Amino acid sequence: MGALLGSFALLAITDDNATLGQNVVADGYSLVTGFLVEVILTFIFILVILTVTSSRKGNARLAGLVIGLTLTLIHFVGIPVTGMSANPARSLAPALLAGGDALSQIWFFILASIVGGVLASIVSQSLLETE
Repeated sequence: MGALLGSFALLAITDDNATLGQNVVADGYSLVTGFLVEVILTFIFILVILTVTSSRKGNARLAGLVIGLTLTLIHFVGIPVTGMSANPARSLAPALLAGGDALSQIWFFILASIVGGVLASIVSQSLLETE
């Protein structure tokens, strides 16, 4: 709901559905490349969250800083390729209002986020031995 309300607010302010922050694979990149970028960057982000918040491996005093810097980094890398989702809710709301490529590619951003998150949880628990 928050993403949808935010998208409605942006639409009301700008009166332009091209500025809603919708995710689409940029020209010059294939869907495969975009998918790999989304999966890998989401994997990194979720793995950092799972590790830094772990009671066995993490550091609660630095968790917010580490998570915030990681989020910044993945967006620096991913925005030129896909607009960087890492969150299906953040992708769905603007796509519903913008339509077009954003709406036709929404499955892609939902699936990539799920795959990246699941892989991160498997690695976190199996290899890094976090809870």
